[in-house]
Amino acid sequence: MSTLFNTYKRFPFEIISGEGVYLTDNHGKRYLDLTSGIGVCNLGYNVESLNQAVIQQLHRLWHTSNLYHSTLQEQVAAKLVKGKDQLVFFCNSGTEANEAAIKLARKYTGKHKLMAFHQSFHGRTMGALSITGNETIKSGFGRLLNDVDFIDYNEMSSLSAITSDYAAVFVEIIQGEGGVTLADTEWLIALEKQCQTQGVLLIVDEIQTGMGRTGKLFAHQHYGIQPDIITLAKGLANGLPCGAVIGKQKLGEAFQPGSHGSTFGGNPIAMAAANQVLDCLTPTLLEEVQHKAEWLFEKIEKELTALTMVKRVSGKGFMLGIQLANNVPVEEVLGKLHEKGILALSARGNTLRLLPPLIISKEELDKAITQIHQVLSAY
Repeated sequence: MSTLFNTYKRFPFEIISGEGVYLTDNHGKRYLDLTSGIGVCNLGYNVESLNQAVIQQLHRLWHTSNLYHSTLQEQVAAKLVKGKDQLVFFCNSGTEANEAAIKLARKYTGKHKLMAFHQSFHGRTMGALSITGNETIKSGFGRLLNDVDFIDYNEMSSLSAITSDYAAVFVEIIQGEGGVTLADTEWLIALEKQCQTQGVLLIVDEIQTGMGRTGKLFAHQHYGIQPDIITLAKGLANGLPCGAVIGKQKLGEAFQPGSHGSTFGGNPIAMAAANQVLDCLTPTLLEEVQHKAEWLFEKIEKELTALTMVKRVSGKGFMLGIQLANNVPVEEVLGKLHEKGILALSARGNTLRLLPPLIISKEELDKAITQIHQVLSAY
């Protein structure tokens, strides 16, 4: 009998090692990974440069208080903002980043009301859960923040609900947990304009879409918008707990000593990894991701959308969703893919979700789509 809380529906095997884009379980079975640890290990597994950066820091210092200056934090922050008038706060996870963003927006604006979108996902702590548009996972926890409203995603008519009464609007460029739904360009630009007109902060949750997943460092860069606040985590340290809030410089007046903090946020080990991750995410690598992702999307549309059980394909970059007919349960499909040595994910709407490491090759992607086609064709 396990002594763990039963908070996860676990598959009946344990991953014990990884190399590149492959993982091996406790039975010796090898898998081609299309999950990246749910969008975390963007650079793959057992990466020598990351290993060395962490090992070197491990032998220097594991932890110290944020009461002291941190050169590593300054280096990582500078690489994230790239010369823009922005400030960075480091924490340990995406949900912590969104909690910090809620506090920052409220304190800066002096307003408490928040806006988010139906089917969104922003985390599982009480504040982050309050701005998550999924009633199922909110059930049973009592009263959350009571001044949060939800509107329809990708609907122009919904934007008129954003008024000057709100402190901020939280949005994902791609609703990952919500079914891998991509924001429409015109709608996202209109959202930014409405926020600016009403004096409302625009907060873009880049926790899953950031760190190169869509072929740019941040997904919002495809649209030319300028969020007031960006929240990050997942791929930032390629597997070590690390999150961040990036905000426009003007917001700095709201976060002064004592306003917010984190014991482990920005710790030396995580910062050493993040520092190396940002060095690895070169323009060349990001351009390769875009090219491979475009090829992959075309291949999926050509080979899978002709199947009767595939309803739609959505997403951008290496964040793709294949929505299946209801008579083809995605959890069952995942099990059959495991048998063929492929790891994938699910999302809302009976959606097969693909989040491969950025370093995956076309040959490996081709192999994966062939196996997915075989599994789906059997239905």
